[in-house]
Amino acid sequence: MRVILFGATGMVGRGVLRECLADDRVSEVLAVGRSPVGPVGGKLRELRHDDLLDLAAVEGALAGYDACFFCLGVSSAGLSEQAYRLVTYDFTLSVAGTLARLSPGSAFLYVSGAGTDADGRAMWARVKGETENALLELPLRAFMFRPGYIQPMYGVTSRTRLYRLAYVVTRPIFPLINRLFPAMVTTTERIGRAMINVAERGAPKRILGPSDINELAR
Repeated sequence: MRVILFGATGMVGRGVLRECLADDRVSEVLAVGRSPVGPVGGKLRELRHDDLLDLAAVEGALAGYDACFFCLGVSSAGLSEQAYRLVTYDFTLSVAGTLARLSPGSAFLYVSGAGTDADGRAMWARVKGETENALLELPLRAFMFRPGYIQPMYGVTSRTRLYRLAYVVTRPIFPLINRLFPAMVTTTERIGRAMINVAERGAPKRILGPSDINELAR
């Protein structure tokens, strides 16, 4: 399976990349973004591109892949709705629309969030909900991943300082949190494994919460 990965330098993206590189079912990973992901080689390739609203110059490099794992995202904290929509909706639909044209029927796995609701009161929930709805209308095998609390694994860290501090605090008690609230928590490892499994064989539904992700990771 050949996979395109967006957001490989973020916390979730790094976790997903790790699982892709470790899984023999994934023969190639193309990491697309503005920043370098680190050493490339083996089955990892890198495509540096700054403008996700204009992919014309790199379309040839994006064709022929079996799946896209879209882990690119930004916190809504401190952002206007316009700025948040640019990253969350516009970037995502630009990429998905291009891949739907180049590789119709391929898998598109989008990292959304628990609480997403196109009719919700929170700005971020509405924008993510509108993004999900638009993706589901495209000629792709689109699946929405809605994780709740995500525990980073194997040295993966968040780029947000406050989140990094929070994960340091919760890491020792995560096994307890996992036992008490299994339907609300997941890990970067489980998200990566679930994405590979869903891209390969699908899932019983298109919108997947934390418990679905954990089950599909097995």
